[in-house]
Amino acid sequence: MRDTAPPPNRASILLPWDKSVARLAEAARSPEARLAEAVGLAASIGLVVVHEHVFTLRAPTPATLFGKGQVELARAALAEAEVNVVVVDATLSPVQQRNLETAWGAKVIDRTGLILDIFGARAHTREGALQVELAHLEYQRSRLVRSWTHLERQRGGFGFLGGPGETQIEADRRLIGERITRLRAELEEVRRTRGLHRGARKRVPHPVVALVGYTNAGKSSLFNALTGATVMAQDQLFATLDPTMRGLILPSGRNVILSDTVGFISSLPTELVAAFRATLEEVSEADILLHVRDAAHSDSEAQAADVRAVLNRMTQDGTLDEHWPARTLEVLNKADLLGGVANIIQADAIAVSALTGEGLARLLAEIDHRLAAALALLTVEIPVSDGARIAWAYRHAEVITRHDSETHVRLQLRLSPADKARFEQL
Repeated sequence: MRDTAPPPNRASILLPWDKSVARLAEAARSPEARLAEAVGLAASIGLVVVHEHVFTLRAPTPATLFGKGQVELARAALAEAEVNVVVVDATLSPVQQRNLETAWGAKVIDRTGLILDIFGARAHTREGALQVELAHLEYQRSRLVRSWTHLERQRGGFGFLGGPGETQIEADRRLIGERITRLRAELEEVRRTRGLHRGARKRVPHPVVALVGYTNAGKSSLFNALTGATVMAQDQLFATLDPTMRGLILPSGRNVILSDTVGFISSLPTELVAAFRATLEEVSEADILLHVRDAAHSDSEAQAADVRAVLNRMTQDGTLDEHWPARTLEVLNKADLLGGVANIIQADAIAVSALTGEGLARLLAEIDHRLAAALALLTVEIPVSDGARIAWAYRHAEVITRHDSETHVRLQLRLSPADKARFEQL
């Protein structure tokens, strides 16, 4: 007989839409766009989406989030579509998750669980794997504490202690807590190593330019186009998780370090903001932030607001300084989908196409200009015999003019205030 059982990855995406909450958002976002994003997230980890629906909430129901009639309506639709994985694009309490699984007879995961699964599938470096595992365990621990404490599974006492013994849930919670402690220690070591690397870069300083932006805005494609690298760049959400850095030579000849970072997303789980602090530290160290936006996306403004919200949250927790907007340049990517750069006019932004290369020269020139504006001008005369100081000037500064005489070399330099002080002490 032919096996008619549905495959294990038939999924439904359900969006509970609270209009009153949506109106409070920094930028308006349509429920259709939010649902499409959730479908893309699910598809990116191999779920086959066979059903999707938006449910308007009058008021969230504590037991199930959805209203009683909505739960029943969804149950019938899920059974007809032979769904066995339901993604609720919202944050569910452990009780709500358990009640919905009982009502629908299917596995239910919320937005946080879905993003954690994606991050788990995408992280490839040791640092990324540690961060993902930490976020997963923080999430699992909250499920244990809040929804499983009613269970009475126990295992016997040890030695002569007697008594009812330790409950299985307490044991699980303890083991998770111990693993979290070890992971945090390992991540602190990773952060310490990254700090040493940053210190080494400052000793042989090159400005850092960090790409930030909403997931799938084309950051990795832009990174590849600018540096000639081969960072994974796909039309899928969260294609890049692990930070990547490459050297880049600007038109002036100045060397910079370009950093590609993880994409942001609306309603980013708290567990991930904390766990990925080490990755986002590259943003805090950057001289220039390139806020890469998908200019062709219908929700481009809302996505930009979500990115700014995460950066503001980093400012509040001390990860990022409050002056980051002044060193941020907006880059409107995917201009090719709108007919070219000439069709995008927005003040204080640069339109580009990472795919065709249009606009990249102007972008590099603007980066050059902004870095130069922060540099000091210095005119020096160095004895011809002092080859070490002349060589240092060429390595660490931009040489604007040079005049040679029989005894001295006169240089006009553009360099950072820190390098100016170092040069004067040579």
